[in-house]
Amino acid sequence: MNTRQQQLEAFNRLLDIMDDLREKCPWDKKQTLESLRHLTIEETYELGDAILDNDLQEIKKELGDLLLHIVFYAKIGSETHHFDIADVANSICDKLIDRHPHIYGDVVVADEEEVKQNWEKLKLKEGKKSVLEGVPKSLPALVKASRIQDKVKGVGFDWEEPHQVWDKVQEELQELQIEVNAGNQDKIEAEFGDVMFSMINYARFLKVNPEDALERTNKKFMKRFMYLENKATELGKPLMDMTLAEMDVFWNEAKKL
Repeated sequence: MNTRQQQLEAFNRLLDIMDDLREKCPWDKKQTLESLRHLTIEETYELGDAILDNDLQEIKKELGDLLLHIVFYAKIGSETHHFDIADVANSICDKLIDRHPHIYGDVVVADEEEVKQNWEKLKLKEGKKSVLEGVPKSLPALVKASRIQDKVKGVGFDWEEPHQVWDKVQEELQELQIEVNAGNQDKIEAEFGDVMFSMINYARFLKVNPEDALERTNKKFMKRFMYLENKATELGKPLMDMTLAEMDVFWNEAKKL
């Protein structure tokens, strides 16, 4: 691994390159905070994919892409005299010190749960009116539900035992079935949302990340379906011309693989 000095030199090299690109490259000169936003989101998802694949080389590359974006935003901020990379780094350093009084103060905690509870309490003391203020509005709904539940847990609003959450899942499933039988589409959607919210809550008690779990299933399904497609191609028979029974043969082969 690199020494701290080598790490600092590498970061300084990136800052120098960013200065060059911003001054000399037509594309980089045109970028704004707004134009980079969707690219940053894309890079974040690419990092997420690499993490799920446990591809360490790809993780390294995607982290570099994200680091570039952070440096890029800071460079733009320095040009408008609002902030620079030092302000960004000092801001997060100050927050980390303030939010970890058990490390940088005299607070004593028993475990990670107390750390999380103290974190949320400190945020409220900083002037936030709600513990939910820190949940980004643009988060995908599944991730947002998980963050909402995690946030309210930090102030003690939570179930006590996993079986209570599972009972709630069963209750919501029954309510969904009632609306399905009644055929009211708006209420079906509402109850379906309640089922998903409860399942995400249950996942938390099982210490399962619901986003990761669902993406794992997505990848598994895609792999199996592509195996099915390849087998159909080998037979020279379009999938739409195959019966479900014929497809199931290859689907079960894919499952065994």
